[in-house]
Amino acid sequence: METIWEADIRMPRYPELDKDIRTDVLIVGGGLAGILCAWEMTRAGIDCVLIEQGRLMQGASGRTTAKATSQHGLIYGTLLERFGPEKARAYWQAQEDGLGAYRELAEVFDFGFEPQRSYVYSTGETGALEAELAACERLGIPARWEKELPLPFPVTGAVCFSNQAQFHPLKLAACLAKELRIFENTRALSFAGQEVRTSGGTVTAKKTVIATHFPILNKHGAYFLKQYQRRSYVIALEGAPKTEGMYLDFAEDGLSVRQAGKWLLLGGGGHRTGRRGLGWDLPEAVAKRYFPQARIVARWATQDCMTLDGMPYIGRYSRSTPGLYVATGFQKWGMTNSMVAAKLLTDLVRGKENVYAPLFSPSRSILHKQLICNGAESVAGLLRLTRPRCPHLGCALRWNKAERSWDCPCHGSRFDEDGGWLDGPANGDMKAP
Repeated sequence: METIWEADIRMPRYPELDKDIRTDVLIVGGGLAGILCAWEMTRAGIDCVLIEQGRLMQGASGRTTAKATSQHGLIYGTLLERFGPEKARAYWQAQEDGLGAYRELAEVFDFGFEPQRSYVYSTGETGALEAELAACERLGIPARWEKELPLPFPVTGAVCFSNQAQFHPLKLAACLAKELRIFENTRALSFAGQEVRTSGGTVTAKKTVIATHFPILNKHGAYFLKQYQRRSYVIALEGAPKTEGMYLDFAEDGLSVRQAGKWLLLGGGGHRTGRRGLGWDLPEAVAKRYFPQARIVARWATQDCMTLDGMPYIGRYSRSTPGLYVATGFQKWGMTNSMVAAKLLTDLVRGKENVYAPLFSPSRSILHKQLICNGAESVAGLLRLTRPRCPHLGCALRWNKAERSWDCPCHGSRFDEDGGWLDGPANGDMKAP
């Protein structure tokens, strides 16, 4: 079992595209963001088609821990400092709106939606947590301090958000996809005006949404500079004591804990794609020490797009691409941000104003420190005189021993040991040495 989500549900299958078609909106990408976009647009009366190069929910969305929360680590202190109180609070409100939309869906569909409290904790210094709590208080965000948590190891403090949630991502996707027009195993090959050439035919669409995790078009938007990717690792334990709540160590490579039915999910050991990290060693060490009676029944890894300023890019792909839209850079928090993207992009393709459009605009300023880091990593990857090379922009790939894959430290593309494509933004196999 690769992930627990696949253990108790079988995703519906959809045909490959085998002819030329026309539609008002084409959505490229069959993860949760793409499916929610198609769902919202269909409900709004928009004729839309979704294409996925493989199977639905087989990418990052199928490897999530599915925490639906507005507590995204220690983000509000950072947003308050970078953007001021109005935008920082707007970000929180957008996430709460997304969470509320899931509550509404839970009244119609059974997808394992469970209200939960969310905690960001520390096992050491608490200064960063205290600063986050102060930022929440200034912004009017309901949060409280907790001294003790029902975890098997001691903590020094935690910031708690009540009325958050978790759910089963594949069950939700299966419910929504039944009512949508979808083509699987259909790869987008080229974009020219309103025509998108695919592996099975040409789709002519008035507007197109790119929801492929990392954007696949290099000519516009400079996403290869505006984003990098991080790996995260998860194990599922069977036989561990049930733990209510959702928990995250505030440290960058810290531990995540969440109950999912009979399984306890432990995550952590994250690192920038293409670099070395703790990987599964961290959650496995925690399991061995604190849950010796439990056994590991599944393990998997996922990948997340990280932006320059801590907020997603949702909106027009670039200033020079009318009719082309994007949803990316969810910063490890794809559940609420996928819903935010679906609502926002549905409004944009209808020509309707949305209060969050300026906040998440992909054309906002890129003048942040992370831009220098991303540029330096790209230059180093391009100048490194090793093989093999990534077909995306030509960076030198690095061998990931833990996952037995070739990983790109520049933009996060990944390939299996034989060169087969695993993750984007590359959309084809690895170049031969």
